[in-house]
Amino acid sequence: MGLTYIQATVANPARPRRSARVKLLVDSGGLYSVVPEPLLRRLGIKPGKSKIFILADGTEVKRQIGQAIFRINGDEGASPVIFGEKGDSLLLGSVSLEALGLMLDPLKRELRPLPMLLA
Repeated sequence: MGLTYIQATVANPARPRRSARVKLLVDSGGLYSVVPEPLLRRLGIKPGKSKIFILADGTEVKRQIGQAIFRINGDEGASPVIFGEKGDSLLLGSVSLEALGLMLDPLKRELRPLPMLLA
């Protein structure tokens, strides 16, 4: 299994021109995206609450969560974002992928349009 990284733009929902380009690991098994706290604060994105998360090794960590706009190849979506701390990986999680209308092709390891179904 390989790793998939993408270039994305993260922006402040209240001021969408305040944005920055970041390289993110696509983590289709993770729910939330993680972006470094200093970058989010520089963009004026404020945390709304804190939650406890369980890491792959079972460790529990507490992190702040806010809202951000993610842009990838012309697609845009608003999504929760975790304020990453030192040592945290920069991730694009499944909630952000769905907000963008994208999915990770598990065989080709690339992003594809998500089939949009109304049920």
